[in-house]
Amino acid sequence: MDFALRLLVFLLGLAAVVAVLWSAILTFILPRAGRSEITRLVFLAIRSCFNMLTKRYKEYTSRDRIMAVYAPVSLLALVGTWLAISLAGYMAMFWATGTEDWETAYKLSLSSLFTLGFAQAENVPETVLVFGEAFTGLVLIALLIGYLPTIYAAFSKREMLVSLLEVRAGTPPSAPELFERFYRIHGFGRLNAMWVEWERWFAELDETHTSLAVLSFYRSPRSKLSWIVAAGAVLDSASLAASSLDMPRDPQADLCIRAGFLALRHIADFFQIPYNPTPQRGDPITISREEYDAVYDRLQKYGIPMKADRQQAWEDFAGWRVNYDTVLRALAKLTMAPEAPWISDRK
Repeated sequence: MDFALRLLVFLLGLAAVVAVLWSAILTFILPRAGRSEITRLVFLAIRSCFNMLTKRYKEYTSRDRIMAVYAPVSLLALVGTWLAISLAGYMAMFWATGTEDWETAYKLSLSSLFTLGFAQAENVPETVLVFGEAFTGLVLIALLIGYLPTIYAAFSKREMLVSLLEVRAGTPPSAPELFERFYRIHGFGRLNAMWVEWERWFAELDETHTSLAVLSFYRSPRSKLSWIVAAGAVLDSASLAASSLDMPRDPQADLCIRAGFLALRHIADFFQIPYNPTPQRGDPITISREEYDAVYDRLQKYGIPMKADRQQAWEDFAGWRVNYDTVLRALAKLTMAPEAPWISDRK
């Protein structure tokens, strides 16, 4: 009976350690979207605490200041959770291999995990576990240290275009502001280069924000900027250009829209956000006809040539918007994005 109990405890401890290593692989090493239940539960628990903190403040700048540390704190809590589970798992295995009592097993496990060396193994099985636990602790800490430069490099690259969009489309960025500034400064001949640039940005966003999902919660250096708001502003701009502006058709705008809604959908898939994967032309969107007409009139009044058939232009715009309407709003809510027209200003 004692042997069966120790065997069971050993297997449970081993399973805990394997679960931690598998979680680390899915979270940091796997070069594709991988869901770890441990990572998910840690981030949900920390998010609940941050949600309670932000409810105390009505001003968005105060809530943004609190949420700015959510991702870094969650990463540290994740590594701490991995170490705690590993500590408990190896403690169980030490006890199962013949350690005198749980207190001794705890001290031996703690000494091994942090390579402190104040407790010594007394037999071969314990020696093997000591080296295994020391390796596990070093790997977990090294993974966090090693991947922080990767995370911040991807963050910096993402924010470059987000900041440039503020120059071109205002704060918060919006499609009408973007077109007015281009019309006044560059002329619409420069729009093609912008669609190319943002198509690449969406492709990189797709890769980085699914393989390193924590990047979705890294906030921009300024409270009124956000990667999801920038994405929505560019998608709406490309949709308006493709549907409503009276100018030669630019296939690059269509490609930018497709790259954008595919990237947002893939990120939504990771976070298990429901949406219709095959929306049809005519499906409802959260932009009303009155809101569209207000933008149409604003651009027309500014002197920007608009298509004469307003009804057809509206239907074409809605046909593009339906591809990303749901996921755009859901990701804006998930990341607590700043209020921006047509993106995070509606339920």
